[in-house]
Amino acid sequence: MNFLDKLLTASRQNSSLLCIGLDPDPELIPGLDIFDFNRAIIDATYDLVCAYKPNLAFYEALGVDGIQLLVKTLEYIPKHIPVIADGKRGDIGNTARAYAKALFVTFGFDAATVNPYLGFDSVEPFISYQEKGIFILCRTSNPGALDFQNQLSSDGVPLYQLVARKAREWNTRGNIGLVVGATYPEELKSVRQLCPDMPLLIPGIGPQGGDMASAVRYGTNEHGENAIIVAARQVLYAASDKGFARAARTAAEQLRDSINRVVSEKKLR
Repeated sequence: MNFLDKLLTASRQNSSLLCIGLDPDPELIPGLDIFDFNRAIIDATYDLVCAYKPNLAFYEALGVDGIQLLVKTLEYIPKHIPVIADGKRGDIGNTARAYAKALFVTFGFDAATVNPYLGFDSVEPFISYQEKGIFILCRTSNPGALDFQNQLSSDGVPLYQLVARKAREWNTRGNIGLVVGATYPEELKSVRQLCPDMPLLIPGIGPQGGDMASAVRYGTNEHGENAIIVAARQVLYAASDKGFARAARTAAEQLRDSINRVVSEKKLR
């Protein structure tokens, strides 16, 4: 099963477009081992999500112990739920091949985020794993994205749209998606128009200030699918006491149901 099929299967089984970012912050975890925290979050939410997305930085920051924690977490996630490595890798071709092998073969992730700044030869090693998903950074959710991503070409086209067009051109294997932040709904809308069927990974709702309803309306395709709405802190740290797992489930369920209501409204229009 390729990534998109696995994503759609999990999404339909759980009636969910919600992806939870497994980004453990030792300072915010309520007095227990990080793996136990991750395990409790997964146990509480695996029937509410379409995917999980560990941000590799939170594990790499812990050194060797963090890598072992990441491996244990990956092994614990139910096999029918896709897992996206958020590492934003991007380098020259030879190095990119090593990054792709590390994420897709050594760790066994189903998909990965990739930085396209170095061009096609830096992305192609990831694309060549045609059963895997590649999410190319397009219009990211952070404020500094404005420094480059909205700069206009000589033809008056913003850089993020050039990236979307290139990704569409490179998508000969049908395994490319785009990262587009919920914090910029008009840009999200334009990317969906340029790439009507590609999966979009959409961070930025919650603490970053992105509007969930706009993200769903503009990010889903005509069938109300192929959007992955990411939430991390608002689920992981919904409570700071021993009831954190119950609170995480409640937060995730509320988010999933709110997303689904917007999808239903969109379909009725």
